Amino acid sequence: MYPVLIPGSTVMLRELAEADTVALHKVYGNDEATRHLSFEPRSMEQVAAIISDALKSATADPRTEYMIAVADKDEALAGAARLATGEYESATIGFALRPDQWGQGKGRETVRLLQARAGYLRGQREAHARSTAGQQGQPASSSNQVTVRSPRRRHPHRAARPATI
Repeated sequence: MYPVLIPGSTVMLRELAEADTVALHKVYGNDEATRHLSFEPRSMEQVAAIISDALKSATADPRTEYMIAVADKDEALAGAARLATGEYESATIGFALRPDQWGQGKGRETVRLLQARAGYLRGQREAHARSTAGQQGQPASSSNQVTVRSPRRRHPHRAARPATI
């Protein structure tokens, strides 16, 4: 699915663009924002490479990674999110926001939007999301570990049960 555009009540998920490099560096280059992530703060050049890779993977067929922008309603970048498909019809979600965006429910909404769309994006039955919240420096309201399972698909040769009145 390209391009991705998923509106929410407080955020909008959209494809990253080269013009997002400086704004994404305010997230990935920020000591506070990356404190609980799996990597050290990134340089401007590293952020530009991340966006370049995201643009390449956005048009891959099949698309197995969705590295997308988390934007405010005015489309200004507040962070980034990643949905990557895995084995056994599953997907993994991660996200990072600028610290000034924490505690406003934007992370939670980002995860919920991606979970709701995971099945539509890649036909996945399950999406896992985990935050490192509850650690020093992160708001307790962002504590969340969720697995969402979509309804099981019916076998194509089995008839649906008739409705009972």
